[in-house]
Amino acid sequence: MLVGIAGVMGLVATAQSGQPIAGKTTFGITAGVNWNNINGKTAAGADLDNKLKTGFNAGINAEIPISSGLYLQPGLEYRRKGSELSNGNELTLSYIDIPVNLIYKPMLGTGKVLLGFGPYVGFGINGKVKSANGTERDIKFTNTYSVSEAEDLQFKKLDAGANFIAGYEFPCNFSLAFKAQLGLVNINPDTNLPNDQTRNRNTGFGLSLGYRL
Repeated sequence: MLVGIAGVMGLVATAQSGQPIAGKTTFGITAGVNWNNINGKTAAGADLDNKLKTGFNAGINAEIPISSGLYLQPGLEYRRKGSELSNGNELTLSYIDIPVNLIYKPMLGTGKVLLGFGPYVGFGINGKVKSANGTERDIKFTNTYSVSEAEDLQFKKLDAGANFIAGYEFPCNFSLAFKAQLGLVNINPDTNLPNDQTRNRNTGFGLSLGYRL
């Protein structure tokens, strides 16, 4: 992730050296619906057979002009992720994500196209697993798997990956965007077991409505 952030900052430096900064920093709010899954492999190396789970997101961001049509957009988001597990249980994981996106906004008609990408870092704040009979249990966040709590689902608190954005900003300052998120970090805790191939990665996509203040 540090490489990704460094890459974004490198693009920022290049753009700044090539063109003068135009405009001023603005702030925005966003909210939307997302569909999430946890992809990866089981301990034996088989592909996970989970299904999409509906969640939501809400956040704030700053949009810092770099050059004509190009912006750096750091933000702070609450995002509910998770998955419908293959055993019928419903997993919900809540994160605070910190994205740092590079946004390109060329004019199209009376508004602007939104195209963007960038890294994010997420921190798990809570989680629950709901069984088919309706009972719920809390998720345990830990970096190392605890055998004494084997009956509970356990995940690492840290998540990280990449964002991809495509949308349209209307002249009234409202925007509608498709956002995809690809987790690049294994959120399964370390088990220290030989030949353990368990891999869990957050993935998701969704629609987000935004407004620039």
